[in-house]
Parts: sequence; structure tokens; C-alpha cells
Amino acid sequence: MTLVASVGSAQALDGREAGLQAAHQALNRIGANAPGFAVVISSHQYQAREVLNGVTSLLGDAPVLGFSSPAGLTHEGQQPHSVVVALLSGNFQADALWLPGYAQSGRETAAKLMQYVAAREEYQSLLFFADGFNGDAEQLCNALSPGLNIMGGLSSGDLHTGNTYQIAGNQTGTGGLAAAILRGNLKIGVGHAHGWDQVGKQFRVTRSRGFWLRTLDGRPASETYATLFGYPARDWAFPPLNYLARLYPLGVEQGDDLIVRSPIRVEADGSFRMNATIRDGIDAYLLVGSRVACERAAHEAAQQALLQLGDAKPVFALVLVDIAWQLLLKAQSGIEITAVQDILGTKIPIAGGYTLGQVVSADGVPPKFLNQHIVVIAFGEKNPE
Repeated sequence: MTLVASVGSAQALDGREAGLQAAHQALNRIGANAPGFAVVISSHQYQAREVLNGVTSLLGDAPVLGFSSPAGLTHEGQQPHSVVVALLSGNFQADALWLPGYAQSGRETAAKLMQYVAAREEYQSLLFFADGFNGDAEQLCNALSPGLNIMGGLSSGDLHTGNTYQIAGNQTGTGGLAAAILRGNLKIGVGHAHGWDQVGKQFRVTRSRGFWLRTLDGRPASETYATLFGYPARDWAFPPLNYLARLYPLGVEQGDDLIVRSPIRVEADGSFRMNATIRDGIDAYLLVGSRVACERAAHEAAQQALLQLGDAKPVFALVLVDIAWQLLLKAQSGIEITAVQDILGTKIPIAGGYTLGQVVSADGVPPKFLNQHIVVIAFGEKNPE
């Protein structure tokens, strides 16, 4: 059976109607093929249960995996206040898993994921979405076995309330991890890159506790940014600056690498709320993004994904983009999709959304937790031997 894909999107007053319309559109576009797997990207403004009820009322028993996002993405660009449904049909199998304890322990959740994978001899790839506001994604990644083909992202939503949700099978909730184990006649290529560069400003992390970065160079983090950008330190604790701080992440030294670590928001005490821990005493560098660099990164990520597919033809692309891109590219929404299409072509169905972090596999080491990246996951069909 040939691998085929389709994408539908819809806006409506309530989540059930939006989910129903998006699923109906995707089913029409997939024709007579029976859907074997569905990915749902839903506006956080909808109720998760309503969205799922609307989608599954048409899809029946097809495994469903989904997450919340401030806006959906399709091959037509950005889709605000919408539900996006992507369907895959072909000679493969998908099992949806719901792990509600992710916010309490990334390590225990990783152990449960490993148990599920070990029980399936045909395991091929694992796609997941976890809570972006609660839980330790880096701990999860470090507890997973090296060599597993794992990819995913952290669901996002309302930055003011921290409202986000995940969907797996017939279950939804916050603070959880939704995953799908994929196996069969699928080939998956993954690429990632980011559009943020050093601008020469260096700091020393002088106090950090858990997810809170308290001081840089001995001063509250907000005071350090106030000096750089000219806004009073107290203003960084209130909208819009407390969320726009994500536009100016830190490049943190980790061994020989410089990894990106981004604030989710600035707290009232001037500290940065991160979603990965940063050690005291290390050097960090201010990073600034640009449209040109982001377009270049989207090209690079799509090219990497295409290269990993080898001689398999791409049939569908799932695009996970850090929420910072939405903030940076507000005046040119959807240009990241146009950049991906420059590489994959305009006829490939695309679905995606904005995330608070991304996860990709790495050869011989545990999966990597990323901030500020675009991840392109291209699905193709294995060629017969």
C-alpha cells in the first residue's frame, strides 16, 4: 500500500466543530485510503476534549497524537485560532501512548517509554509531545537510551496562564507526555537548525536554582537585560517584555558546544523562568535572531531531513517551530513554511505548530533537548529492496 498523506485545517467558535471540520477536510483529501495515524495541532483557546471528540467522531479507531499551540501551520502558512489535522495512510502501524506523570518526573516517564519500546520488536521511531510549561525535558532526554530514533516537541499555548495540553489516543490532559510508536514501511528524515547568532555580549551565570536563572554577573537577570536594551528592570516583569525576553536567548557553553537556552518569561523578582536548568559559574552569550537567519535555518533543516530520507520521496512534513519564531516573524507570518517549501516543494502536505522546545535524536548519545529551533520531520516510504 502506497504511503499517502493529507492535511486539513478549520476555524470555528468551539473546538468540537473546528476538529470535525479539519478532520472532514483531511479525509476528503486522502480519498478512499483509510487513515492509519493522525496528528492534531490545536489552538490552546479550544478545550482539548472538545477538539478530540470532533476529530475522533470521523476518524474512528485511527491512533491520534496531538498538542496545543498558539497557532497551527500548514502548507498554506500560519493558521491562528484553528485545528490542524494531518492524516497518514499506508503499510505501517502506530500505537498511541498517554503518560500523565511527565510533569512529576521526566526520568520515570523515560523509563516507561523504554519499557513500551522494548516490548515491541518492530519499533522504528517514536514521536512525542510533552508539556512545555511543566516537567524537565532535559532530564527526560538524558534518561532515554542512546540510538533510539526519537523526535518531538514541547506543547505551548497561553504564556500568561501556562495553559497547554497534549493528546494521545482518546486521552487528553496537561502535565503529560503523548507519544506514538511508529513501525512498518516508513522512512523518517529529521533536520533542525536555528536563526539566532551571538552579538558579542558575554555574561557569567552567578546564581541559578532549578528552572530559575536568578542572576547574571551578580545582578538580577532583568537588570542585566535592562542595561542592554534600555527598558527599566521593573518593566521586564510585565507584558509584553516578560514574554519578549524569549527573543533574546542565551548561548550556554556545554562541553565544546554552545547550546541555546531561552526564557519562557521574566518573573516579578527579575529572574528568568527557563525550561532547562543552567549551572552556576558558566559563561553565557546573548543571542539575537533575524528573518534572514531564520529563513536560512528553515532551508537547512529541510535539506537535512531530505538528506536523511535518502532515496525515499517525501510524502508529508511535520514542522515544529519554537514559539520565538512566531514572535520574531510576526510581520511576515508563515515565512518559515515558505522556506521549507523551497526545499521540499509546494505539493508536499505540511502540518505543524509552535513549541516551547524541541527534541531530536543524535547518533550514539541520548536525544538532544533544543530551544529556539525549527525541526522538520519528513515522512517517506521505504523503497523495496
